[in-house]
Amino acid sequence: MKKSIIAVLLAMVLVFSLAACGGSDSDKSAGDAEKVTYKVGTEPTFPPFDTTDEEQNIVGLDMDLIKAIGKDQGFEVTFENLSFDGLVPALKAGNIDIIAAGMNKDDKDRQAQVDFSDAYYESKLMVAVKEDNNTIKSVDDLTKDMKVAAQTGTTGANKTQELQKQGKIKEAVILNGLDTAMLQLINGDVSAVINDKPVTEAYMKKQPDKIKMVGEPLNAENYGFAVKKGNTELVEKINAGLKNIKEDGTFDKLVDEWFNK
Repeated sequence: MKKSIIAVLLAMVLVFSLAACGGSDSDKSAGDAEKVTYKVGTEPTFPPFDTTDEEQNIVGLDMDLIKAIGKDQGFEVTFENLSFDGLVPALKAGNIDIIAAGMNKDDKDRQAQVDFSDAYYESKLMVAVKEDNNTIKSVDDLTKDMKVAAQTGTTGANKTQELQKQGKIKEAVILNGLDTAMLQLINGDVSAVINDKPVTEAYMKKQPDKIKMVGEPLNAENYGFAVKKGNTELVEKINAGLKNIKEDGTFDKLVDEWFNK
């Protein structure tokens, strides 16, 4: 009789143990399922914010910032390589969830199409010329016979097109990719390039003695991460994570790493 009772008790203990183990696996699976992965779109020709490494992996300050924000807020990210002017359409179509591309959040046209996070970086537009050019010393020295290049979809492109409309330059040459614009400048196909200051500085570090910046900043702009219009939940996550990584020092560490490479 005692043996039967002991056998029943052991069987009950085994059942409860298996049930407990099953519950643990279930909880773990549920936790994994709740961890969302967002698709982040960028154009990786905008170093140090968005670029590629030797193995063509998408890297940059924007990538590290959104990953740090995701770690803080409990989501993961993957990166999509798109043309800059294709980012907003891709976001609106639902093909990506976030834009991390050094995008100017102050642009009124963009604000009407997407929602932006809080600003994470203030940049300034500058005029770049060849290193041996001593004629162009500021935007005021650009003339009606000059071609000026900029990267498509950027504030620099808007400024260059504005100068053409005002009759201050001959042609606004809008190109895909910063490297292409800078190559045209170095080759003498254009007289100047208008671009964001930190991005031009990064290019100058990689290509020393090729170009220089001249004059005063043309204007300041604030970069923000963009999400689909009305996606308040995701904006709040990004803002909360951005605030936290600024407070714990992660933000300053990443900025220092990328601007001093």
